[in-house]
Amino acid sequence: MVAEIVGNDGASKASAQGENRAVLVWKGAYEPGDRIRFQAEETGCFYVIQADDVLGESLVYLTAKELEFEIPFEEKKTSYNPKAFAGDIHYLYIRKARPEEWEGCRNLALNPMDQHGDRGCFPHAWANVETRGEAVFAARNAIDGVTANASHGAWPYESWGINRRDDAEFTLEFGRPVDIKEIVLHTRADFPHDNWWIRADIEFSDGSVEQVSMEKSSEPHPFSIKREKITWLKLKNLIKADDPSPFPALTQIEVWGRESGR
Repeated sequence: MVAEIVGNDGASKASAQGENRAVLVWKGAYEPGDRIRFQAEETGCFYVIQADDVLGESLVYLTAKELEFEIPFEEKKTSYNPKAFAGDIHYLYIRKARPEEWEGCRNLALNPMDQHGDRGCFPHAWANVETRGEAVFAARNAIDGVTANASHGAWPYESWGINRRDDAEFTLEFGRPVDIKEIVLHTRADFPHDNWWIRADIEFSDGSVEQVSMEKSSEPHPFSIKREKITWLKLKNLIKADDPSPFPALTQIEVWGRESGR
């Protein structure tokens, strides 16, 4: 395995490798264009990756042997903790996940290091619209584990924003079959700035659709929904309340379940 920091010119700034894990401590400050390159020994299995000690660990399923994480700067960094990727010493690593870390029931949606694009790293969130293309309204925000929903904008109030679009859709890909038992939606609750959804459809990769109802609340909306062997789900047909505000948004989605066949 390899963990490496690569500059904008493609040159390696630092790297570490190991058979079962790669742990890299780099003394230096990130610059625009820098990225972290992780290399795995095999695909179709689980890894624990830490791109930054503030960001913490991500338990991910890799379908590609190489994963690049772009260091965010300026506007792109506004959806992250300001302490992340800062300073002049950095601790990052990749290791194979232990079976007990992924075999049991857990939040299958959680991935703090998700980024735009198909990188072969799951879970992965994307949408057909993100408000003004701003980082604080990107789809990835809804699976980063941050559930603060009393405001909007920069961290810790990042969310998935729909830019007032009635046809907005949010897709969550798992990268392999999973069995789910509960979905929890944390809708943004920056009232009176925000609107809220009263109804939504959740479509699954098996072709089935579940309709859910919500209300004006800052509390999580839990739904007991059971599906087996699904590889993705999609939030669609989002119906907002009859309220002057045009701004409903999703702060976080949790999908509780386990690997299919476990």
